[in-house]
Order: sequence, then structure tokens, then C-alpha cells
Amino acid sequence: MIIYKNTKQGFLNDVFSNNFDVIIYKFFQNKLNRSVGISERRSWKDTGEYMYKILVDSSIPNNVGVAIEYLIPGTSKRVDFMITGKNENNNSIVLIELKQWSSSELSDSDGVIKVKFQKDRLVETPHPCYQVWSYTTLLENLNSNIDSQSIKLEPCAYLHNYDSDNIIDNVFYNNYIQKAPLFLKSDALKLQNFIKQYIKQGDDCKSILYIENGKIKPSKNLQDSLYNMINGNKEFVMIDDQKIVYEKALKMATDSSIDNKKRVLIVNGGPGSGKSVVAINLLVDLIVNKKLLASYVTKNSAPKEVFFSKLKNNIKESLISKASNIDDVKYFFKGSGDFISAESNIFDALIVDEAHRLTEKSGLFKNKGENQVKEIIKASKFSVFFIDENQQVTLQDIGSNSVIRNYAKQFDAITEEVELKSQFRCNGSDSYLLWLDDVLEIRETANFNYKYDYDFQVIDDPNLLKDIIFKKNLENNKSRLVAGYCWDWISNTRNNSDCYDIVIPEYNFSMSWNLANTKTWAIDKNSINEIGCIHACQGLEFDYVGVIIGLDMRYENGRIITDFTKRASTDRSLSGIKKIYKSDQNKANKIADKIIKNTYRTLMTRGMRGCYIFCLDKNLQEYFKKRINDANI
Repeated sequence: MIIYKNTKQGFLNDVFSNNFDVIIYKFFQNKLNRSVGISERRSWKDTGEYMYKILVDSSIPNNVGVAIEYLIPGTSKRVDFMITGKNENNNSIVLIELKQWSSSELSDSDGVIKVKFQKDRLVETPHPCYQVWSYTTLLENLNSNIDSQSIKLEPCAYLHNYDSDNIIDNVFYNNYIQKAPLFLKSDALKLQNFIKQYIKQGDDCKSILYIENGKIKPSKNLQDSLYNMINGNKEFVMIDDQKIVYEKALKMATDSSIDNKKRVLIVNGGPGSGKSVVAINLLVDLIVNKKLLASYVTKNSAPKEVFFSKLKNNIKESLISKASNIDDVKYFFKGSGDFISAESNIFDALIVDEAHRLTEKSGLFKNKGENQVKEIIKASKFSVFFIDENQQVTLQDIGSNSVIRNYAKQFDAITEEVELKSQFRCNGSDSYLLWLDDVLEIRETANFNYKYDYDFQVIDDPNLLKDIIFKKNLENNKSRLVAGYCWDWISNTRNNSDCYDIVIPEYNFSMSWNLANTKTWAIDKNSINEIGCIHACQGLEFDYVGVIIGLDMRYENGRIITDFTKRASTDRSLSGIKKIYKSDQNKANKIADKIIKNTYRTLMTRGMRGCYIFCLDKNLQEYFKKRINDANI
């Protein structure tokens, strides 16, 4: 999606009319059903005026294309300004990152700079040249038309208010300035020449259409990319806040390895914000490049086992210097209960993914250890906790910001807290996630229009839902059916899917839960024939997910209600809730409500490209349909 597109001459006319910000604002109102603040409108006006001065050069053809705020598919990131045309035999696009900065301060982190955005507070942010280069790399990896239409992307950054100060243009940033040239206040002529170097003919906006309509390449899957990452290949470019968090964690881990001072980093982030991508990249860098003893830690065994399974099929002894064989490699993937008896500071770094799933006690009967958060912090010089408190899905989940901070304080650890806000799942749709939180009554949010962003559908028959997901899965084995835990797992001791757990008689529908003889349901070749529970998929992602919502969540009297009595008897996620209910019904219902809603929120955010749902409760089915219609008005 592009906010504004026109030829150069059309753009100049729109700016000259002093109506440029109004034109863009009307697009937001008419197409996206939303308004914007005064500051954003002022930014559009400034963008128009400064780029007018650049493009008014008569040697830049009048029929070159101009696009503003192009949304990179599958992300929440936008390219500020694009100019399209032809350069000899190639289609060519100049991508420009625009900043209104006038000052900054150096950072000691790669590709990062410090800027005062508000209230005179310095904030670390990607250097503009790194930012536009990373967007360009992301776009090249995603859009098939860039190759098929021979489109050459040329990134640069333009800071039209900024005088050279040996900070923004410091040699420290040369690696990225070379990849994406930097133009400052006095460099208008240089920017014009840069554009003319790559765009010699107009294209009447054809390349804009190529980019806008280009088929999106299959998304890189973290578990599939791990082997290449350990071999030194940069499979994922860190984008915006990912880059900031990654560099901060890397520095804290390095500092702790030198001075032996404990450090703790808490990273908050919702579904698809890139927590696992940052975590795995950090693991690889610390082990392979920094030569530190580090491990990736999860409470849920599913992601750990999937990552290891993908790795062991390709591993070579030389890849990880500390690993002499495949069993040693498994040492770098641990469960959260593996640190009960660990010595203090035995690890250089522990990287805890899905930290909201941590529990007090460990072991099958939850009778071992003291507290998993405490044990992890004790065992490592540096520990980083990636957390989303809205993904706590069992009564035993105690991982929270406050618990982590309290134990960090006990160990006198230097503690910092950061947030990942970017969205790389659900087709990059922040709107879908906000809408879902509102629909599930987890929290009230603005009901943003998301119809351009994400494929969400309510399906009236579970057999049709099954057919859709089965068909999607034929593409690359990256689509799955999942369900709320409302059916007993009677196939627990079976090794085939002919024993049916999930039976819906009125639709003649029957399937089994994920089988007990595998820990890698998410990637197994034949697991499309099984329905996954929350524990089989949390921490992992698929292209498309089909969700069956049981009777533990219904719509009654104008409200979403939850009912823990409709959960399966084999469900252990609410173990102990009946005891709480006997003494305090309100407390029990409140706890259960949070866990059940969090469970469905988690299931409904596993799909990178789409989510389809079927609800046993007809009222809930109709409620979802109404909310979709309301969102798409």
C-alpha cells in the first residue's frame, strides 16, 4: 500500500497548490477510515516542500514516478519517499529516508545513533543510513517483481535541517553511509545529482505499480534459517527497534563477560514483534563471533525442539567452535528447569524466550527448585528475558516484569527494560493485533481498519476450515490447524492419528490432537493431519493458521464470556483453579478469563499471512462476523 503516488509533475502541482497535506489526509479518511494528528500532517507538508526543491530540477524528467510512505509487505515499516524511472537498461527506484533532525550524539553500538525526540531525552535509534539500507534489503527479499522487472534499488538518507558536525556523518557510520549515501542541509545539489545518476528517464509510475502489485516471496522462517545463520549468513536484517534491542543485549553480554557484573535485560514485545528473531540472532553472535558460553532457553519445549531438529540435520562440527558433536550442540538449547543446581555465573549469557511462561517450581510434578527466574539470573552473568505478559496461558505462568526486576535486584544486577514495537507477523498488521485485543475484550483499543493488511476470515464449517488449511499447507508445509483445549487428549498414548480426540458430531468432524511421540509437530511432514494445542505452537509461526474455538469462550448478553468448566479434563493449564474457585469465585473467574483469552489470542496470532476461525458457539461466530464488518466499513 502506498499513501500517495503521482508523476513528478503531478507531485509538483500538488505541492504548489498548498494543498499537499490535505490530499494525503483525504486518502487516510477515505481509504483507511482513520484520521491523523497535526504533527503528521505537518510532516507531510514539510516533506512535500523540501522534496519539491529537489525535484523541480528540469533535468529530472516530468514523468518519473513519486511515491510517499510505501508500506513494506509483511511489516509495519514505511519507506518515506520513492522516485521511480529508468536507468539505461534497468528500472530504477531511489528510496529516500527523510529526517527533520538538526542534532544527534554518537553511540558505541553498530548502526545506532542518539537523538532527542521529546522532552530533551536522548533516545537510541538506527542511523538513517542504516534504516533505509535495512528497508531496502527487506524489500529486495520480499518483492518478486524487483528481480522479474529488473528493478535496481538505490537507498539514501536526506536530513534537510542538519549541518555537518562529524557526528551524523562520523566515520563510525561509514559502513552504512557507503551503502546508503547521506545528504545534509547543504547537499541539495548532491542529492539531485544522485537521483539523476540513477534515473535518466521517466516511467510514468510503472515501477510504482510493479512494487505495489509484486508477488510477495515466501517469508523466511526462523527455524529454517538457523543453520545458515550459524554458518555466518545474515538471514534476518535487524529493523528499527530490533536493531536497538539487539545491540543493547550484545553490549550488556559483552560487558558482563569482561567485568563479571550481573546484568539483566527485559524485552517486552507482542506477537510477531521479532522477539525470537532477535533471540536466535543474539545466540548465534554470542557463540560464533564473541566465543561466549550462551544458551537459548524456553519453558515450552516446542520451539527448542524444532530449532534443534532443523539444526541437527545440517550441522557440521566446525560451525560452533565449542561443539564437538551434535549432542554438544543441543547444549545451546535448554529448558527453563535446567538451572536448579547450576553454579553461579556458569554461563556468560542466557537468552530466555517466551519468558512469560516461566514457573516457580520445575519438574513433572512441579516440586523441584525454588523459582525459575531466580535460578536463571543466578546461573548467568547476563540474562535477557523476552516477554509478553498477554501470552501467559497457564495458572503456573509467573514470568512478569515485576518478578524479573525483583530477582535482578536481589542479585544486585544492572537492569534495563526495553520494548519491541514493530510487527512482522500477521502481515505486519498492528491494526489486526489492536483489533483482536479489542474484540477479545483483553483491552480497549481503537478499532482500526485492517482489511488491507491481513487475511482474517470466519468459517462456518470446521470441515471447510480443514480443507482451506490443508490446501494452504500444500505450498510449503507451513500451515496448521490449532484449537482451544476443550477436548480430552485420549490419543495421548497413541502413535497414529486414527484415534480421534476432537469430535464435533453435528458437522461430522473428527481429528486427533498432536501426537505424543514427537516434539516437532510444527514441522513434521504429516502433522497437518493433527490439531495442535497451545503448547505445540506457542513460540512458533506458520504462514496460515486455522483456529477452532471451543465452548470455553462464548458470546452472551453482549459480552465475551469464558468458562473454565468447558476445558478438557486432561488440560493442566488451569490445574488448581477449582481449589481457588471454592474459596473465591470472582478471583478464580478473573484468572481463568485471562488465561483463556490469552490462549486464543496466542493461537490467533501464529499466522504470518492469515488466520481463519470456527467457533462452536454460534453467537460468538456471529459476533466475530459483525466485528469484521464494522472494521471494514
